[in-house]
Amino acid sequence: MIKKIKKKLSREVYALGQHIHMSAHKARRVIDQIRGCSYEETLMILELMPYRACYPILKLVYSAAANASHNMGFNEANLVISKAEVNEGTIVKKLKPRARGRSYPIKRPTCNITIVLKDTSFYEEPNKFMICLKKPEWINKNEYTDITCDCMYRSGKLWDKK
Repeated sequence: MIKKIKKKLSREVYALGQHIHMSAHKARRVIDQIRGCSYEETLMILELMPYRACYPILKLVYSAAANASHNMGFNEANLVISKAEVNEGTIVKKLKPRARGRSYPIKRPTCNITIVLKDTSFYEEPNKFMICLKKPEWINKNEYTDITCDCMYRSGKLWDKK
């Protein structure tokens, strides 16, 4: 008797960056801005943000997209960041020499960043950035129009330059 094993098609691809020399709090500030955005929009946001954490996150997003296109054959235009998380890593401890032969401990935090991309071409759900607004009553009573809204400005994803 031959048993057929159903394989669950994996529609998610991830990239993991470990031991990045940065505190997890500073990396989370950037990750919160790109969570749920499309791949192309994420690249624009990360290239324009003024934080130091943007460069390693940008490299991870590039790596996850390369994994998706090379290993799974996904199109980069259909990729969306489905999950992005930052965890605290190990703390590198050093000793700095001080006056009178004493030493002062220096703690350098690290973090682990995970980026998960999902291919949306398999799903037939409407674009999440489309909203329906009712036309004024004097035009036509029961018709609706689609208006595209910009993710950065409409969904409250603006960032501070702090």
